[in-house]
Amino acid sequence: MTFEWKSLILFAVMTVAGALAFWFYGIAQDERQRAETAEQSLKLAKDMIINMQQRQRDVAALDAKYTKELADAKAENDALQRKLDNGGRVLVKGKCPVSASTEASTSGVGHDATIELSDAAGRNVLGIRAGIKQDQSALRVLQEYINTQCLK
Repeated sequence: MTFEWKSLILFAVMTVAGALAFWFYGIAQDERQRAETAEQSLKLAKDMIINMQQRQRDVAALDAKYTKELADAKAENDALQRKLDNGGRVLVKGKCPVSASTEASTSGVGHDATIELSDAAGRNVLGIRAGIKQDQSALRVLQEYINTQCLK
């Protein structure tokens, strides 16, 4: 009978040891899966950070480019303003569409002309010009931003 008990105890110990080994193996597999998932998440996060940093550099370059363009346009407008303040003239070229009845009565007068504006009108034109330059620059910035950042 002692042989039976020894065999039975040995069988029970081996069964428990096998069950524990299987249980620990399952835990190890779960941990390996979690580690792989964590590594993939970390790689994805790193890639996102690199992408965001590149986009930030792109936007900074875009900002610098158009800030310079706007500063150049402002400097040009300021130079024209100083010229006007120092007695210069603002000349506007234009064409006047003429109807057939008017054409017959003024046959010797050309329709292309340069018009000199008063000081106040010249300042108004320069103010309008500055606004147009700013608006055009802002539109170009937004268009380039959309094309380079939003449509990627």
